[in-house]
Amino acid sequence: MNFFSRLSNGFSLFKSSFAVLRENKQLVLFPILSGISLLLVMASFAVTVFAANAWDFDAINLDGTTAQYALIFLFYFVNYFIVVFFNMALIHCTHLYFKGEKVDIKTGIQYSMSRIGYIFSWALFAATVGTILKAIQENVGFIGRIITGLIGVAWNVATFFVIPVMAYENVSPFAAVKRSTSLMKQKWGESVAASFSFGLVQFIGIIVVGLPLFFLGSIIHTVAGIALAVVGVYIVIAIISAAEMIFISTVYHNITGDPVEHFNQNMIDNLFEKK
Repeated sequence: MNFFSRLSNGFSLFKSSFAVLRENKQLVLFPILSGISLLLVMASFAVTVFAANAWDFDAINLDGTTAQYALIFLFYFVNYFIVVFFNMALIHCTHLYFKGEKVDIKTGIQYSMSRIGYIFSWALFAATVGTILKAIQENVGFIGRIITGLIGVAWNVATFFVIPVMAYENVSPFAAVKRSTSLMKQKWGESVAASFSFGLVQFIGIIVVGLPLFFLGSIIHTVAGIALAVVGVYIVIAIISAAEMIFISTVYHNITGDPVEHFNQNMIDNLFEKK
């Protein structure tokens, strides 16, 4: 199967993911809550740093210090924790939907709470990896950026199924990465086609929604235009993020042998066919 066929499958899988989301519109609340939480975290970090420097922006200088990397680690940890927490809740709700059970926000949150130890350990692990890569990138120059770029690509592939693995398999973070990599090897295909499809649809959605809202709001005031555009783009990103998590959940349960409705079985097998 050539790239364009896989790209077509990627769009079809996106539409199927969106169909599930359309029947369970409340699932989009998970990425929205995640985004709001992240914004609050970033605001708290900014306030803390500014307050520690007597609100003097020019006095802030953490480059290359232990404090800088400690702050980076803490920021990564909180971000990973929040994102995984809400994405796991979404994936579990998707799993319930596939089983024909009731889907609601409370159930998803409760499930993530029941896996809080695994989420915490993964956030620590991922934040450690992220901080190390950041240190390499900043201290080894151009070569460091190339190395971290390559490692970043490999990391994204290796951790493709980490969230559902952490949700349903009692394994450590390192074992979760190994398990995720193993699942990819079992039915490896041009997954980049599906990822490209989500990215392309998101880009188009941002343009189609963001620009009209900006010009509409600008009739009143430029600030109103920016505010409307930001809200519109935020909603687009939340919708695409939710659909992508549904896609990941679908492929995971397909590979592990669970029945998955609303998706073309042959299409998934072709997208993730065995080597």
